[in-house]
Amino acid sequence: MRRLLILAGLLIVGGLAIVTVGTGSRLSAQQAEARVIDTEEVRDNLFVLRGGGGNTAAFIGPHGVTLVDTKIPGWGQTLLDSVSALTDRPVTTLINTHSHFDHVGGNPELPVDIQIVAHENSAANMLEMRPVTGFGPQNMTFEGDRGMPTDTFTDRFTLGGGDARIELYYFGRAHTNGDIWVVFPSLSVMHGGDAFSGKNLPIMDANNGGSALEFPATLRKVIDAIEVETIITGHSTLMTMDDLREYADFTLEFLGAMRAAKAAGQSAEEAAESWTPSARFEGYAVPEARLLANVQTLFSELP
Repeated sequence: MRRLLILAGLLIVGGLAIVTVGTGSRLSAQQAEARVIDTEEVRDNLFVLRGGGGNTAAFIGPHGVTLVDTKIPGWGQTLLDSVSALTDRPVTTLINTHSHFDHVGGNPELPVDIQIVAHENSAANMLEMRPVTGFGPQNMTFEGDRGMPTDTFTDRFTLGGGDARIELYYFGRAHTNGDIWVVFPSLSVMHGGDAFSGKNLPIMDANNGGSALEFPATLRKVIDAIEVETIITGHSTLMTMDDLREYADFTLEFLGAMRAAKAAGQSAEEAAESWTPSARFEGYAVPEARLLANVQTLFSELP
């Protein structure tokens, strides 16, 4: 049975209403005053850390800790404090699922000598930190090499061995052009990043290589290639492969509806205004601004 560990002691109080961090980002007054991370045990030695951006995974290996993603800028030390409450082993490795600021923001605050692994497209995106489609600037830049990937790959990358082996996969464009899937084979767990952020209409970030057109096919490649019991989502609860299959069907339904709308001569604005998910996907969140941005992205991709 999983145990929910609320690390109430990790409450950080700051004296400034606005904090400027070394990455060129600004934290809101609320973020500066209180940073709390909640920790849930997924399996022995594998935890998900929530708060301050995307879900971070922490895997305690025999020689050190591997993190998956580092939240928004300014949360790196809070993340390290959360890990130190779990183990005295050092953080030695970081994996970034993609390049958005709420998943790489804490990178520069981690130890300078750690290994940082990302897809080659994400590394290129991190040099630019372009706006997220439909959502404005990322409000973060990297200063030199600090926090940037030290290792990149194209299709597959393996870390460690035995029960501590971690397998990284790239199956194609979806949320961005660098989304990777992080598998812990001995634990039957996978971190999906924001290619599977939760049961919602995903951000399809064309500015950073994402594709509304290719999203469903990319998810199907993941489903066909990998089988695990548990999935750590980018921003939601733990889910299963059945949830991922349903999510793939949801994105496919969206694609089909928008393809039909464009063929019928509707504008992107008209198509977004008239679309709602079918009853099968009741409860899926569909933010209005995200919907319009995604429809515009898809209409630009469709012939």
